[in-house]
Amino acid sequence: MSAAVDLLCELVRIPSVNPDGHPGTEFVGEKNCAEFLAGFLKNLGAETAVTDVLPGRPNVVGRFPSDRAGKPRLLLAPHTDTVSVLGMTIAPFAAEVRADRVWGRGASDTKGPMAAMLTALSECRDILPTLSHEIWFAGLMGEEAGQQGAKALAAQEKFDFVIVGEPTGLQTVYTHKGSVWLTLRAHGRAVHASTPDIGVSAITLILDALTFLREKIAEDFPRHRDAVLGDPTHNIGTIRGGSKTNIVPDLCEATVDFRTIPGQDLQPLLDSVARQFPALEIEVKKSEPLLTDASHPLIAKLKTCGAAPVGAPWFCDGAIFAAAGMPAVALGPGSIAQAHTADEFLSIADLEEGARFFQNFLKSLQ
Repeated sequence: MSAAVDLLCELVRIPSVNPDGHPGTEFVGEKNCAEFLAGFLKNLGAETAVTDVLPGRPNVVGRFPSDRAGKPRLLLAPHTDTVSVLGMTIAPFAAEVRADRVWGRGASDTKGPMAAMLTALSECRDILPTLSHEIWFAGLMGEEAGQQGAKALAAQEKFDFVIVGEPTGLQTVYTHKGSVWLTLRAHGRAVHASTPDIGVSAITLILDALTFLREKIAEDFPRHRDAVLGDPTHNIGTIRGGSKTNIVPDLCEATVDFRTIPGQDLQPLLDSVARQFPALEIEVKKSEPLLTDASHPLIAKLKTCGAAPVGAPWFCDGAIFAAAGMPAVALGPGSIAQAHTADEFLSIADLEEGARFFQNFLKSLQ
């Protein structure tokens, strides 16, 4: 097997499941993966640091020495955490190699892009100090829920260009949608269903709010369109409420997923819901959209190396760096269609093509 395949197998065998929600395993957190990466980077000559962002959940950052000061900084930044292994139909950490694929949690998202980047750094270790950019690598914790690792690093360091590792089919994602997760929670008054007039149905309150929200969306969303990303979207993902058919429900909760486009401000719409339904509890979690200038010289160089600039409907850590004033893109081998799946895999051909791509890109910086 190639060095890239061997490395990906090693990475998949290190559980690094994000503990948020229902991880499906007791082996959670990014510490072991970060420590492995620190050792790998040190062996390549990088100055490394493993720093907790949350207790036991560190970022690992490596800086490769340069032959002169003052160079622009280029960061390669995949994330170390994976999603839950609940419901997987394959052994999540076995890193089985069969049918010309590496199978396991993270093989596609995003230990495959990570392995491709690291293999390229290893192959180019002798020329890294002489490149036009000072090369950095970061394994970021927490991307799958909260993006705390990217936020911490973006607050600590400044980079002139960031390539976030994601399975993009070796295309340069320079723009992507943002995400807003809205939780609506209503409290009612439970009574016997034979006398609903003396109770308050929390389900009815939520249904009224969702109807109002959909009406406002129908008015607002047609005003927004992006030539690359298309229209913003929304999806009512969950509704939970009630305990029995013959009891007026005293609690109901609904969640809504919005995918926004650059320049779209969803806050006025959310404010209108809060004004119309002041008794509702409202929680909002946001991940910003990404829009990096497609004319950036390094995007042009990536295109010359074969990675065409494209948009994506999902979000990633790139937007965190961009929001802090650092041009960022997402790029890596594999397909997003394989991310988070019950039988996640990355084809060996895609992985090795990715390693060659990053090696050629680094050499193009000479």
